[in-house]
Amino acid sequence: MTAPLYPILYDDLVRAALKEDLGLAGDLTSDACVPAYARARALFRARRDGVVAGLAASLHAFTLLDPGLEIRVERTDGTRVAAGDTIAVVEGAARPILSAERTALNLLGRLCGIASETRTLVDAIAGTGAYIVCTRKTTPGLRALEKYAVRVGGGNNHRFALDDAVLIKDNHLVAAGGLRPAVERARAHVGHMVKIEVEVDTLAQLEELLRLDVDAVLLDNMDTDTLREAVRMVDGRLITEASGGVTPETVRAVAETGVTLISLGWLTHSVKNFDVGLDFEPA
Repeated sequence: MTAPLYPILYDDLVRAALKEDLGLAGDLTSDACVPAYARARALFRARRDGVVAGLAASLHAFTLLDPGLEIRVERTDGTRVAAGDTIAVVEGAARPILSAERTALNLLGRLCGIASETRTLVDAIAGTGAYIVCTRKTTPGLRALEKYAVRVGGGNNHRFALDDAVLIKDNHLVAAGGLRPAVERARAHVGHMVKIEVEVDTLAQLEELLRLDVDAVLLDNMDTDTLREAVRMVDGRLITEASGGVTPETVRAVAETGVTLISLGWLTHSVKNFDVGLDFEPA
């Protein structure tokens, strides 16, 4: 079970999204058409099968506009839902519910989409021992929520930012003057709690890397035969990560090569939005 996020991690984001939508004059349509005394009951309903994620952050949009709204959660984060299932119910003054609707749906649709796709991939590699992980290819401002959604879907997180691990990639190697100087400088610079991972494109690079003091290797854009040989060469000495070009159709074959991790940037940067609606009923 994934631990929920502290509200402080998404409060500013939700406030900014509401301010963006309300502009300088507020919700002209709702204020003009709906009496101040009108009440409503609104139901979040799934319109396809999937996994719920980000519900607290989504519902926060309503409480920011009206703390007096009554909210009831029917399906918690991590729950599988089918098309037609009610996820949550919001009841109270109609105007703030209408004004927060799009912000809430935008967040919920995106995060449920990530969690649902992650769960599909995790199920696809079940029994192989490999883990699905996300990357830093996240929507600006949404990283904490999107990485949370990956965890809700059963996946794991790669590093969160530039300051929590060392990942030496091809451009670093060019700028540093090669593999050995890059790794030796990194090891001398960071503390004992910081992991060092290096990206390699060939088995020759991997052979050189295995003589250096690192913790993990990113095997970039390798086919399954090359991945399998790379895993054999590493022989358990390093964490092995396969990355690049992995799809739902190929993820099982990649996992069966014996790699530890499979990282997918598209899991957060271009996943399909989950179809969820907010249906009003007169209160």
